[in-house]
Amino acid sequence: MPRHDGGRAPGTPPGGWPEPPTPLDPRQAPAPRYGAGALSDLLPAALAGLDVPGRRPEFALPPADRVCVFLIDGLGWEQLRAHAALAPFLTSLLPTSRAGAGAPITSGFPSTTATSLASLGTGLPPGAHGLAGYRVRDPGSGALMHQLRWEPWTDPGHWQPHPTLFRGADAAGVAACQVSAPHFERTPLTRVALSGGTFLGRSDVRERMDVAAARLGEAGRTLVYTYYAELDAAGHRFGVDSEEWRDQLILVDGLAQRLAERLPPRAVLYVTADHGMVDVPATEEARFDFDHDWELRAGVAQLGGEGRARHLYTVPGAADDVYAVWREVLAEDAWVATREEAVALGWFGPPGEAVESRVAPRIGDVVVAMTGVAAVVASETEPRETALIGMHGSLTPAEQLVPLLEVRT
Repeated sequence: MPRHDGGRAPGTPPGGWPEPPTPLDPRQAPAPRYGAGALSDLLPAALAGLDVPGRRPEFALPPADRVCVFLIDGLGWEQLRAHAALAPFLTSLLPTSRAGAGAPITSGFPSTTATSLASLGTGLPPGAHGLAGYRVRDPGSGALMHQLRWEPWTDPGHWQPHPTLFRGADAAGVAACQVSAPHFERTPLTRVALSGGTFLGRSDVRERMDVAAARLGEAGRTLVYTYYAELDAAGHRFGVDSEEWRDQLILVDGLAQRLAERLPPRAVLYVTADHGMVDVPATEEARFDFDHDWELRAGVAQLGGEGRARHLYTVPGAADDVYAVWREVLAEDAWVATREEAVALGWFGPPGEAVESRVAPRIGDVVVAMTGVAAVVASETEPRETALIGMHGSLTPAEQLVPLLEVRT
């Protein structure tokens, strides 16, 4: 039922108003496992086995001389398990996930591509690298910064100054290489998250797998990264249980097997993802439309983030009221936290660890993480995103849990 009236059910007779639902407690939200099994821990753990100087997380992986990471955009742990028959090769690797524990890792928050790729490539949580969402406010200009399209333009080195782990590996004598679609070579996101070593652009995805395997065997110590985007695109457009998404899963299962069968000796392949996904029904109950809801708009100067994970930048003095109203309106559909609460609870980094001072103002005064299959859309100002079926960004297992599958030679 719609909850835009504080939880009162339509048609309830006067004097019979039920009590509004108790807002979800953000302390009960499942925070990412930064340092102990998050996407940001993958490369630091792998590079430790290659004797590359750097952070050593609590999370450990057995060493290998040649490391290949295949990141499949949008392949959540729950989606893979739910469609096991369509991906027999990847499914056969489920027991190897997370160093043989048969368990997933977490992507980080928000569980969205720009944030996750920066976490993977720098080995840092969002509170350190600073790509803290799909759209976040630039404290310098006051504009909302779209971190996939990099609009409006801002200097990448200023926005994310930490060196990538690929650069560190290259400096330590490891042959680092990225094999991806050609149009990713010079993007700002590649520069701040994945740059270092050699970039090899290949449009044909099967050739991409072959080149990645070949590069892996060309030196004694190697680090190769490759990427596939179309599963995520199908999920956004058609949903994660659509025929189109299923066809993409079948294809990507074959790609992973192709790459695994071509690994050279003393190599390890990690198959992982940046996030999972949920399908958001096209109903009023599931889609809270910010552009047509005066309660949600009141006191909000800018709406950042995306449908499943929102940053609310409030007008001066309105943060407390915005926090209270969003908790009431989205009581059963979201974990709503202040910036300080979200940071302390470990949404953007390890619990209790402060975010970097340049990053903190990019996080909303109020942070909203959706539960279930609900989303906060903006039909007029964000028509493209509102039209999506599959969405991601929040802390739910369907979005947050990703595989870390392993093949060793």
